[in-house]
Amino acid sequence: MKHPFVALFFGLFAVLFFGGIESSLRADPADATAPASPAASSAPVAPVTPPGPPLPAVELGIDVLAANHFAGLEGKRVGLLTNQSGVNGAGISTIDVLRDAPNVKLVALYAPEHGLYGAEIAGDYVANTKDARTGLPVYSLFGPNREPTPDMLKDIDVMVFDIQDIGCRSYTFISTMGLAMEACGLAGKEFYVLDRPDPIGGTRIEGPPLNPAFRSFVGQWDIPYVHGLTVGELAYMIHDEKWIKARPKLTVVPMRGWTRDMTWAQTGLIWVPPSPHIPTPESALDYVVTGLWGDFANLNNGVGTTLPFGRIGAPDLDRFALQAAMEKRNLNGFVFVPSLYKPFYGPLRDLLVSGLEIHYSDPVHADLMQAGLILMEEIQKINGKDLFATLTPDSLDMMDKEAGGDAVRLHFTAMKPAQDLLDSWQPALDDFRARRAKYLLYK
Repeated sequence: MKHPFVALFFGLFAVLFFGGIESSLRADPADATAPASPAASSAPVAPVTPPGPPLPAVELGIDVLAANHFAGLEGKRVGLLTNQSGVNGAGISTIDVLRDAPNVKLVALYAPEHGLYGAEIAGDYVANTKDARTGLPVYSLFGPNREPTPDMLKDIDVMVFDIQDIGCRSYTFISTMGLAMEACGLAGKEFYVLDRPDPIGGTRIEGPPLNPAFRSFVGQWDIPYVHGLTVGELAYMIHDEKWIKARPKLTVVPMRGWTRDMTWAQTGLIWVPPSPHIPTPESALDYVVTGLWGDFANLNNGVGTTLPFGRIGAPDLDRFALQAAMEKRNLNGFVFVPSLYKPFYGPLRDLLVSGLEIHYSDPVHADLMQAGLILMEEIQKINGKDLFATLTPDSLDMMDKEAGGDAVRLHFTAMKPAQDLLDSWQPALDDFRARRAKYLLYK
C-alpha cells in the first residue's frame, strides 16, 4: 500500500507541473497582439476565403469593354466576327459576354476559316448555318464569300471582331478582318476590334515583304511575313493607309498591361487554339519556321503529328547530319533534336519520317524566319537535290502566295545561300518598321 504522503506529493507535483505548461500556452490577457477568443468578442469572425487563381497580367480588349460597360455599343445591334479563341480573361466566350450584356443586342455571328468553333480543316469551305446553342445566324466568311455581303450586314449596326491571331501574314484571320472592315465601310456600319496579344511578340519583324502581283487571301496586306502588330494595331494601319476601298468608323478597344516584349506565358492568359494546328502558343512560333514548307509531298513539317509545325523531316533524310549542320550554324535561341516519327495523316501518313524537332531556349530572340530558311538550305544540301522540283503546279502556286512572291522558291531552286535572301529583305523590313511606328498602341 502506497504511503499517503507520497500520493499527496505526486498530486501536488502534477498540478504544479502540468498546470504550468497549460498556463504557458494560454494567451496573456495583457498581450495586445494575442487574438481575443470568439466567446469574449462581440465582433463577428470573417470566414476565411481560399485564394482564387491569379488574375492575368493582361486585360484583353473584351475585358476592357466589359469594364467600361460596353460603351459605344449601347442600344446597337451587334454582329460578332469570332471563333472559339474569342474568350475573355476568365475563358468565357465573347459570344456569351455580349449576349449577357444588358445594353447590347447580339443579332448575328460571322465565322472565319475553320468555322465558328474551329472544327473545320484548313482550306475547307465553311457553310452558313444557325448556331444551335444561341439560335443566331452564322454567316461564313470562308466559303463562296470571303467578306460579308450587304445582305449579311443588313440587320446590324456594328461589327465586332474578336479572334486570336498569331502574328503571321499567311494566317487568314487578318485577311478576314480587313475585308470585313471594307464591307462595313461600304455598308455604312461601324467596326470594333477587341485587341489581343501578338503571341510571337510585338518587336519581331521578319521575312519577305509582299509582292503585289502575288496578293491573295494568304497574303492580303502590305506587311512582312512577320509583322509584330496586334490585330488592333493592324486594323488601324489597314484603315489609315487606305488599303481598303471604303473605310468604316473604326474603334479599337486596347488591352491593359500588355507590352511588346511579353511572351504568352507572361500575359497570364489561357491559350485557346485559334485553329486545329496551333494547339499551343509555341505552335505560333513553329508556324513561322516551317509553315512555308507544308506543300511538299515528300517533306513533312509536323502537320499530321502531335507537333504541328514543330518538326521537319523526310523519309530519306539523315536527321543526325541535319542536326550537326544546324548546330554548326549556331542559331540563337534554338535547340534542334533528332526525331523519328510517323504522321497520322497527310501525304506521308504511316511512313517513317526522319528529321528534327524544333525547340526554343530563348524564344524572344530566336530569328524564326532565318531558322526556317536555313533548315531548307541544309536539307537540300544533305539530299543533294532541288526539293522544289517535286512540287505540283497547284502547290507551287500556293507556296508562292504564302511567301508573298516567288523569290523564296526561285532562290532555293538555284541552290543559293539562305542568308543572301534574308539580307535582301532588310531594307523593306526597316521601311516597314518606320511606317508602322505611328500605329503602335503599346510600348
